[in-house]
Amino acid sequence: MAGPIVRPGSQGEAIGRLVVAGIVVALLPALPFGQYLAYPFFILTTWFHEMGHGLTAIALGQNFEQLVIFPNGSGVAANQIAGDAPRVFQALIAAGGPLAPAAAGAGMIVASAHPRARRIVLGLVALAILASTIIWVRSATGWWALPLAAAIIGAVAWRGSDAFMRFSLQFLGLMAAFSALSDWRYLFTEEVVLGGQAMLSDTGAIAAVMGLPHWLWAGVLLGLSALMIGAALRYALAAKRLRPPGPRLPANVLQFRRDPRQ
Repeated sequence: MAGPIVRPGSQGEAIGRLVVAGIVVALLPALPFGQYLAYPFFILTTWFHEMGHGLTAIALGQNFEQLVIFPNGSGVAANQIAGDAPRVFQALIAAGGPLAPAAAGAGMIVASAHPRARRIVLGLVALAILASTIIWVRSATGWWALPLAAAIIGAVAWRGSDAFMRFSLQFLGLMAAFSALSDWRYLFTEEVVLGGQAMLSDTGAIAAVMGLPHWLWAGVLLGLSALMIGAALRYALAAKRLRPPGPRLPANVLQFRRDPRQ
């Protein structure tokens, strides 16, 4: 009788799981009712982006006032920047949005490689979504879609098997990563219309402060996003982290280690 094609715990199995998660992310909207099933998670990618703006503002000592998510999946984070704040703060806050999905996705992919971290990370993500909804979200779409996504993620953290938690982190991580990279059209656009109001895009805002063309900043942000995602995948798929643990002997069995120098 032939053995398994892929050895459990091997690098091949880990790659296979990531490939399956990627296929689910890519094909879910095309499946029957797939758009409805995926909608809360696509709203979640907008949440990553807009929270990136807001948390960057907080980190720089500025005010994150509110987060609005529109039914079409776009969103805007309203920040109040002090009049005497360095102008570079505006560029950093603008960059925080496009980089946040890649950073979050990379973090979840890395967490998927650590069994002890999976439940904790999923639980923290669910709590962060709920807390931000209460504190900052000010739109009907955000009020129902984000708590629904948090409930699903929280349920997986509470009752999910270890294998399903790993898959969930990979699914969420790849969805955030794909969102970061698929935003290239937006990043290469200087002005956009959100909620009927024309405004500078993130790269347009960076260019207005830092100079150089907006498309150059788009390339920089996409490059940094790809670098984070690639590093996370390399880390998660490293062979030394995928070796299955050796058999554990009963507690009443004495174990001796032979000195190789003898």
